Amino acid sequence: MPAPAEYRKYIEDLVNRYTLLRGQYLNPAPRDVGRYNETQLRREFVDPFFRALGWDVDNNEGHSEVYKDVVHEDPIPIRGTTKFIDYSFRIGGIRKYIVETKRPSSRIKDDREAALQLRRYAWSAKLPLNILTNFEEWAIYDCTKKPEQGDAAGTARIEYFTYDTLLEKWDDLVGIFAKERILQGSFDQFVTSAKGKRGTISVDKDFLDTIDEWRELLAQNLALRNGALSVEDLNIAVQRIIDRIIFLRIGEDRGIEKYETLRNLLDGDGVYPRLCELFRRADDRYNSGLFHFSAEPGWDEVPDRLTPGLTVDDRVLKTIIKQLYYPVTPYEFSAIPPAILGHVYEQFLGKVIRLTDGHKAKVEYKPEVKKAGGVFYTPDYIVDYIVRETVGRLVEGKAPEEVAAIRVLDPACGSGSFLLGAYQFLLNWHLDWYIANLVPKLAGRSESDPAVLALLPKVEAAARRGKTELRPIDFPIYRAGKRRDEKGKEAGSDWRLTTTERKRILLNNIHGVDIDQQAVEVTKLSLLLKVLEEETAETITGQTTLGTERALPSLHKNIRCGNSLIGSDVLAAGLLSPEEIARINPFDWEREFPSIVAAGGFDAVIGNPPYVRQELISAQKEYLKEHYQVYSGTADLYTYFFERALSLLNDHGQFSFIVANKWMRANYGKPLRQFLKTKRIEEIVDFGDLPVFENATTYPCIIRIAGGGPAETFAATNVESLQFEDLNAYVEKARIEVKMDSLKDEGWSLVDSDQQHVLDKIVLKGVPLSQFVNGQIFYGIKTGLNKAFVIDPETRDILISEDPQAADIIKPFLIGKDIRRYGSLSTKRFVLYLPWHFPLHEDKSILGNSKKSESEFKRQFPAVFNHFLQFKGDLLRRNPAETCIRYEWYALQRFGASYWREFSKNKILWPGISGEITAFTLDEEGYYGNDNIQMIVDDSRYLLGILNSRIAHLFLSKICDVVQGGFYRLKISYVSQIPIRPIDPSNPDDVAAHDRMVGLVERMLDLHRRLPAAATDHEKRLLEMQAEQTDREIDGLVYNLYGLTPDEIAIVEASVAKKG
Repeated sequence: MPAPAEYRKYIEDLVNRYTLLRGQYLNPAPRDVGRYNETQLRREFVDPFFRALGWDVDNNEGHSEVYKDVVHEDPIPIRGTTKFIDYSFRIGGIRKYIVETKRPSSRIKDDREAALQLRRYAWSAKLPLNILTNFEEWAIYDCTKKPEQGDAAGTARIEYFTYDTLLEKWDDLVGIFAKERILQGSFDQFVTSAKGKRGTISVDKDFLDTIDEWRELLAQNLALRNGALSVEDLNIAVQRIIDRIIFLRIGEDRGIEKYETLRNLLDGDGVYPRLCELFRRADDRYNSGLFHFSAEPGWDEVPDRLTPGLTVDDRVLKTIIKQLYYPVTPYEFSAIPPAILGHVYEQFLGKVIRLTDGHKAKVEYKPEVKKAGGVFYTPDYIVDYIVRETVGRLVEGKAPEEVAAIRVLDPACGSGSFLLGAYQFLLNWHLDWYIANLVPKLAGRSESDPAVLALLPKVEAAARRGKTELRPIDFPIYRAGKRRDEKGKEAGSDWRLTTTERKRILLNNIHGVDIDQQAVEVTKLSLLLKVLEEETAETITGQTTLGTERALPSLHKNIRCGNSLIGSDVLAAGLLSPEEIARINPFDWEREFPSIVAAGGFDAVIGNPPYVRQELISAQKEYLKEHYQVYSGTADLYTYFFERALSLLNDHGQFSFIVANKWMRANYGKPLRQFLKTKRIEEIVDFGDLPVFENATTYPCIIRIAGGGPAETFAATNVESLQFEDLNAYVEKARIEVKMDSLKDEGWSLVDSDQQHVLDKIVLKGVPLSQFVNGQIFYGIKTGLNKAFVIDPETRDILISEDPQAADIIKPFLIGKDIRRYGSLSTKRFVLYLPWHFPLHEDKSILGNSKKSESEFKRQFPAVFNHFLQFKGDLLRRNPAETCIRYEWYALQRFGASYWREFSKNKILWPGISGEITAFTLDEEGYYGNDNIQMIVDDSRYLLGILNSRIAHLFLSKICDVVQGGFYRLKISYVSQIPIRPIDPSNPDDVAAHDRMVGLVERMLDLHRRLPAAATDHEKRLLEMQAEQTDREIDGLVYNLYGLTPDEIAIVEASVAKKG
């Protein structure tokens, strides 16, 4: 392979060589027709081309089968036959793009079938950018555009060129397809820039739309034709029929089922009975709970007695089946990875079928999904990270026999994303281990040689007299084929795990629970498809005799349905109705996983617990309060999963969740924070407001905890960008060490020891702001309907002209964005300030909605009353639990009941949400503010200087939430903690520092008053320079007041510079 500086010369030589032979390639003599084929082309020209792009085409680095850069002739089952993709280019075992080559004499530009085949496979596999070439011609396709039957060869083709322009195109090709550039993210950036173009739709979105349509059709027809069907049975029946059809159709494309078996149902009537017969045959064939119609010895799973007895119209099923086959369908079902199928189902499970009073089916979002704004699946890189950091740590230094004892759990498995990730990791690990340790032993030995058998895990086997004994497992790998290098020598072989071994790993290691029966079935489906993912008719025939030997395991003991948080003790009193029991769906861990619980618990507990708002779990709160240390009345559901998961973890296990980070600072998280301080936290990765979940701002963090007692420190990473090649590498570089004893119950800050030292010193030197100002910190007002209460100057003038006394209740009104650091205040908004029971608001005998107050309002302020009448309908709808109960329909929703007189006083203001961390200013004009404005009833210039200093900046940046867009949530609960250095009036140095601060802050306020009025850019620049210099002097004074050393000042300055 050439050095980087020689790349262009290398390609130039390659093009020149092709030019010399071009005539023979394009128009071979009769005797050479068989010689100049695709294989020859690949070896002589395409392989060298991609070597020049940095790819290890021949696996010279000796990577395992799973992690090779390039897979040649990658077998892909398509429409019942096995085809081979010429090149799959991969990073970390994950395909990034594919290249299909054609015979040199073929015409790429007009080859519609070749283009459509490439696009259908790549679109289904979610590979966005791919290449079709014969070296003479090159075509690059945008495979995010949905393929359609009538597409021409040029459809979705974003680049076409010929071999003689390769040098001109070289830099562009390197920028997108070179291995190094892909590692740097250029490929993904190019793909992202193409998103949203006309015609682009992802396979998961399109397939979701398709199965949503199937659900609607089936639900409506089943409800119509089966009048006694309950809503629970309706949901189950629809799900099972769809799951089974998808499984069989994927099996057809993989060659495991006879191609077009389902399509043959289109011929004739009675489609559903014949479909059920296919399902029964699948039961005999696969031994899977997906198809389970009759009792099995040793199984405690109830057979499906529901769906065989249903009536379904032929029209509905024929509509669905027609959408399963080319040319109607755009899908290559065998190419859709189980993970993508899981993403589709995760969205699918966000809806549920309801029955109306007339027994008509209606599909709608679940309440918790509607409240959350949708379903957001966990990105693959998050799943991979959590799996590597948990399961990966558990398998280190072990052999398969030891790994067989590892038990992995997701207690809220949903569609199975984490379990699929863990299973894939274990499949890869076993294959790598066998290739590294078992394959070398085969040299000169048989598979039954004792040296070989000694490396295999043991399983229980029947022995004489009814006893069991341990024996080695069946040989776990087989050779799928051999590959030769450009010289024709054997360059490696494709070792694979047998289906039996894949089943053994799944049953031994993977466990999950979900409260939703449909989610449980989807998880099973995804895992079963993963078992058969790499298998074809040819490979399975070599291992099993399908049709007589049943090919899949039943997962009914591994993937269970139930409420992970509520145990069977909820049934003890016998007071729950059958409907309540079904809704709660209690789960007994000891009963369902007896051997695992008895052995001490699970080795790994991973997942993304449901984010359900506390308002939706009110019926469960009494139970949660009695059973969970982390209980808080306003805690969201995910907090309880922490405690449940850790209670199920054994002493040497690994726990890791991705959850919202609010528990670290919110009041409801205090019991959880106290609970976690007793555990061995290993790391926290905080993503802040970064969009980890597509189209949602969820403020996620990853937390990992190991079994055992707490350590003195743990690793923490504040992720500042998602533009990384690998999350593990980013975390490794950016992590800091956090001391456990630095974590406060009031809220956790993830800071390193140097910053923590400075923060501790600041705290020791000061008193909390709330104490410094004697609790005089308050919120603004909440109108509940701004369009009624907030008026412009013109409306103000009209109301005063009609009701002169209205001038007393119309106040200048600020909103959050009006406030800037040291900024002058002005507004063209006014608020009609109407406290509860206005105008009798000082009459303490009025305790609720008062007709008397309303009459007086109408009498004293007729113009203002009439103004509010036009909004009465909206005002009544503000909060039905309070309006016209606690207060009158025209009153402010929150008016500062205990401190309303403070609004007119001099005060320090700041916005509740701000792009500036320190955004404090002085109000001497008696402004009122909305509920995004907070105030300190104190006009101290000394205090204002400290609040706007870099020390306050550092302190707030470590405790405040960051919300979408990089804004800070400056809650009173956070700001009130700022340590304020008190002044000792008997200490001349303190008095001098105080007086100097007052002078500097006065200067700052004056400079900021003058800045908006600057007449020229030059005047503005001079004022800004003076402000910057004054700011530095204030910071220097504050550093001295808190006694910081030069090294400590440097820590503050570096932190503030980083935050901006």
